[in-house]
Amino acid sequence: MSEQTPNLKLTGKDLINIGIFSAIYFVLSFIGMFLAIIPVLWIIMPGIIAILAGIPFMLLCAKVQKPGVPLLMGLITGLLYYVTGQFTMVILATFVIGCVLSEIVRWRSKYGSFKWNTVAFILFSYGMTGSPLPIWLFKDSFFTQIADQGMPEAYVTTMESLSSIPMFVVMILTPIIGGLIGAYLARGIFKKHFKKAGMI
Repeated sequence: MSEQTPNLKLTGKDLINIGIFSAIYFVLSFIGMFLAIIPVLWIIMPGIIAILAGIPFMLLCAKVQKPGVPLLMGLITGLLYYVTGQFTMVILATFVIGCVLSEIVRWRSKYGSFKWNTVAFILFSYGMTGSPLPIWLFKDSFFTQIADQGMPEAYVTTMESLSSIPMFVVMILTPIIGGLIGAYLARGIFKKHFKKAGMI
């Protein structure tokens, strides 16, 4: 008897779950973005958000083992950020890259592996690097812009001191560290659910 091919088409229930968990992810990531009022926390913000938001992403991956989860979560989150005025072209670019790579990893691993869903989450978390990335991409114009927007001189000066290559490396590493913590925190809290989904 041939092995039955799993149904990978998203159902109405799947879309509802994606919508709910995406909203939760947005709220948690938005809380993380408030930390940007402290310069050094803005640099490591992608990792902090990964820790906070690991539960909704990983739990959704366990519940919906089908294609489209990272792409739709990224789309919904991006739209919510756009509505709140927090979206930029740099965040758009990093979100698209992160979501596509995350989707590819899940597809190649057949959706049911905790290890590869963790890798997918780390790649997805790189979407948030689009927030601090302009510090290095548009260094001079960026600091002029935030000064013109009314940021205190002390804040701008501190940010300039943090715009070094070592701090850039730290920013790039934070989604990996935060993603691992967030993923294992999710599995620890919802171990029974991950076991039921065959991800343990």
